[in-house]
Amino acid sequence: MANQVDDYRDSKALLFGKTTEAAPKARRAGGAEPRCDQVLTTKVGLHIPVGLAFEDWERAGRQLSGLLNSSSWWLGDWLIYGKDQYADRYERGIRAAGLQYQTLRNYAWVSRRFELHRRRPALSFQHHAELASLPVEEQEAWLDRAERMKWNTKQLRNAIRAERAGTSQQTSAVATTRRLAVPDNRLQWWHKAAAHAGTELGEWVTATLDAAASQLLNEADRHLPLE
Repeated sequence: MANQVDDYRDSKALLFGKTTEAAPKARRAGGAEPRCDQVLTTKVGLHIPVGLAFEDWERAGRQLSGLLNSSSWWLGDWLIYGKDQYADRYERGIRAAGLQYQTLRNYAWVSRRFELHRRRPALSFQHHAELASLPVEEQEAWLDRAERMKWNTKQLRNAIRAERAGTSQQTSAVATTRRLAVPDNRLQWWHKAAAHAGTELGEWVTATLDAAASQLLNEADRHLPLE
């Protein structure tokens, strides 16, 4: 019961139904439940009242989706600032905040690729993430199309793949990844590395493998017995 009381004390109103009055305190005298037309967010979940109207439930979903999308940008910008301003201490700040560095690094990478004025509010963070490895001109073109066509992220991804399907380099790269059964997260990681190197994925993969093969064969040659 004590945990439930604390839960309500820390809760915040997400939705106020059809009323316009100011939100009442989440925890009322005597531990009463929140009013019936109010969805409350807590640290561990949502308090959704029984009988909530569909329109109110739908509105809450839109608000939650907006918060989730915005938080990816917020965290990315937060990490960028910390890394730029507190290079020797920002990792300590990440640990103190209880956040995972790997997740933040992905957010920061996308955020760096899109300056604030280039981010499209009508599109999600994931839309931008799909395009982060592309040159700026291509990013803008795809953002325009996605916004105009109202594509979800899967539709955007499919459109990009369809346009590239005609190029021999992309066909070769796709065929290679299929034969190697490369997981999607690994392929995305390679795309990021290629973007940092300023080259296309196919060229980056070829150059990386050539360098690795050359190093391995040179080391093998050095260990061959002299004739």
